[in-house]
Amino acid sequence: MRIVLLGAPGAGKGTLCKRLVARYGLLHLSSGDILRRHRAEGTDLGKKAQSFMDSGALVPDQIVVEMMAAAIEETSAADFVLDGFPRTVNQAIELDKRLATSGHSISAVLNLKIADQVVAERMTGRRSCPRCGAVYHIKNLKPKVDGVCDSDGVALIQRPDDSPEVVANRLKTYHEQTEPLVDYYGNNCTVLDIDGGRDPGEVSAAVFEQLDALVGA
Repeated sequence: MRIVLLGAPGAGKGTLCKRLVARYGLLHLSSGDILRRHRAEGTDLGKKAQSFMDSGALVPDQIVVEMMAAAIEETSAADFVLDGFPRTVNQAIELDKRLATSGHSISAVLNLKIADQVVAERMTGRRSCPRCGAVYHIKNLKPKVDGVCDSDGVALIQRPDDSPEVVANRLKTYHEQTEPLVDYYGNNCTVLDIDGGRDPGEVSAAVFEQLDALVGA
């Protein structure tokens, strides 16, 4: 299976990705991890990407596509799940072209659907420990002592990218740039809509049921 995972920030893609990898033995290809690796190793693509990031500009689609296509080709894996990529229709078109050269295509798209209000509550309510990295939530995963990490007693913080203003901007960007991928892939492969507002276990069970049926078809 070659799967693309779509969903707004905070929809639960990271948790679902881990469970997909464990159940189906898929290779997890995260655009963020691959970008960081290229930067750390100082590759040509990493240097090109860094030049844009240093200036505060978005990394061009072509560079991102080159990184991800190279990662797919390097592994020679027939089964993978793409996390954080593609983010735009243009990236999806270019990815399809690269996959087609080796006789492959995307098998299915998992679209985690979730209301913006739920996303905002999830993300703005998160608190993390600056020392050990433990993550809590002011409603759903409270520490034993309010505002203090259970492990080391350090005061919890709200990460800058979890502020209401940043979350609202990320959602706006998702709706404008990434959400159109649902329609694009709907014309090219199987798109499975999943209610991402439920408990993670229920989300995983629904995904597994649909994927198992797809594989067995």
